[in-house]
Order: sequence, then structure tokens, then C-alpha cells
Amino acid sequence: MSAPRPNYAFASDNTAGVCPEALAALAEANAGRVPSYGDDVRTKRAKKLFADIFETKCDVFFVFNGTAANALVLAALCQRHHAILCHALSHVETDECGAPEFFTGGSKVLPIEAPLAKLRPIDLAPALHRGHGVHFPKIRALSLTQSTELGTRYSAAELRALTAWSHAHGLDVHVDGARFANAAATAGLRGESPADLTWRAGVDVLCFGGTKNGLLATEAVVFFDRDLAREFDYRVKQSGQLASKMRFAAAQWTAVLHDGAWIRHALHANRQAQALAAGLRQLGFELLAPVEANGVFVELAPAIVRKLEACGWHFYKFVGEHGYRLMCSWETQDADVAAFLADAVAAQATKSPRR
Repeated sequence: MSAPRPNYAFASDNTAGVCPEALAALAEANAGRVPSYGDDVRTKRAKKLFADIFETKCDVFFVFNGTAANALVLAALCQRHHAILCHALSHVETDECGAPEFFTGGSKVLPIEAPLAKLRPIDLAPALHRGHGVHFPKIRALSLTQSTELGTRYSAAELRALTAWSHAHGLDVHVDGARFANAAATAGLRGESPADLTWRAGVDVLCFGGTKNGLLATEAVVFFDRDLAREFDYRVKQSGQLASKMRFAAAQWTAVLHDGAWIRHALHANRQAQALAAGLRQLGFELLAPVEANGVFVELAPAIVRKLEACGWHFYKFVGEHGYRLMCSWETQDADVAAFLADAVAAQATKSPRR
């Protein structure tokens, strides 16, 4: 009997392919010859669309991946003797191989524990009293993740409280928005706009994720405090992130921004996560965090995990002793959710007795 075919439907939203709008835009942008390095009509149009989406003037730069986006932004905000506050689960702390420290030339990342991967001013305040004088790095920036690494999200009110505290203490605010679309989709259902989640809430710069929402090798760095973008184009170039054929990045963004496809895809992923979470709850599984975006965090006993993996499912252990992450994407199908839940039922029915 052959082994089951590997199934990566819930391993990550990175496992999904390129969305139809972006794929069509890539093919369309492939025709003819146009100026390079962003001096083309498509790039100009894409940047205008960002201003329209956020309802304000902003400076936009395209890079290839989220690690570069976050690290280059933090390097623009900080000098080597500075420090960056972030949540202990944030990607700038756990998943970027020291890139923020490397690109800043030595800035110290200060991880802070807080419930559900969300920071509050009360969590941040003690960090201001660490060390003494020049013997400890000067705290210069706050890095937030929206939506968070546990699939939760910050409301506009929560962001305003954090940015007010940060600005009062001389800190600029960066948002790692690898899954900003998913947070914005949920916020939209509650009457909060992309502008409400960013500059109106005091956010200085957003790293707007494209890859996890169906684009190919493109993220957008959006500076709302445009003074902070000074010479950022040089940082992009020096780090090897300047695309000579930038029209291919810009075309994808235009394709999903101009008619709201970016929100539709994120809403779809979020709804599939809600369906998966509801099914797991009905089966008696414990969820470890509210499902507010496209991630489901669930406690799975080792025997259940082994049986699901034997069925071909791939997913990651993420938090605690038995906490696992299941991610939905723009192309997660009802059949994927149903198949996983059916295998979870079978795994429960055949689980090994306790010894």
C-alpha cells in the first residue's frame, strides 16, 4: 500500500500558489519593453493605489521578502546603539536569523512576553527601566505584528494606545504586516479601514505582505511618516532588494489593489479558518487563541498528531507542549477543511488508550 500523498493545505499560507489576478498581471506585464528600476507606468500606478487604499500620501518601496522589509525598516529607524521592543513571538525575534541586528549594525532586539502575542503599554513600560544610561542600548523603536503570530489582531484603539505611548517616549512604530491583509479584512467587517489600522492609529511604517496573500516575491514597505523614508531607496539597493524589472512586482500589486481582490482573498482565508476552528471545537479540541485572521492554533495530543501526519497532513508545532498551527490561504477549499476534520474524527476514534 502506497504512502498517502503529502498535503500542505494547512502547513502555511506560503504553500499556496500565486493568485489568478497576480498570475494574469505577470503575463500581461511580460509584453514589450519598458524602463527599468521602477521608472515605468505600472510602478507609478501601483504606488498611487497604495495612497488611495490608505487615503493619504505615503512613500512606497517594493522588496522581495518580509525579512528584508522588516530588517531594512528597522535599520532606517535605528542606529547600532539603539534597541527595538517587540513581542517574544514576533518574527523579528524568532524567524529572521538576526537580520534586524545585522542590517541595523548591532541594534538590540528586546523581546517582551504578553498574552496572545499582543503587546500593551503596560507590558512595554518596564523595558524603559532596564539598564542604566549608556550601559544599556537606547530604546528607539516598537515593532508590532498585524495580524500576530498567534492569529490575533490589534484593533485601531489598541494601536492608538501603543503608538501614543511609543511616541511619548520617542519611539517610532513599525508594523510587520506579513498578514496585514487578513487583519484588515477582519477589521473591515467591524468598520475599521486600512487607514484606521495604520497612520490614523499612529503607525509610522508598515511592511505590507504580498506573498502570504497570493503574490510572488513582493512585499511593500509603506512609510506614512515620510521623513523616515529619507534615503531608504539607497538601503533597498545596497541590500540587493532593488528589482531591475520592478514592473512585475508593481503589476501584481495593481492587480489585487485596484478592485479589492487583496481583501477578498484575505476574507476567504479568514472564513476558512473560522470553519476549520468551528469544526475542531465541535470535535472537542481546545483552541489556544481566538481566530481573528487566517490561523487556527489548537492543542493536539501526540497520538492525534501522529495519525494526522500518517494521513499525509503537514503542519507545525508552534506554541506550548502540544500547540499546533493550522494556516488557511486564499486558495484553501471547503474540501480541504472537510478532509482534515474527517481525518481528525478518525484519529480520535482510533487513538491509543491511555497507559
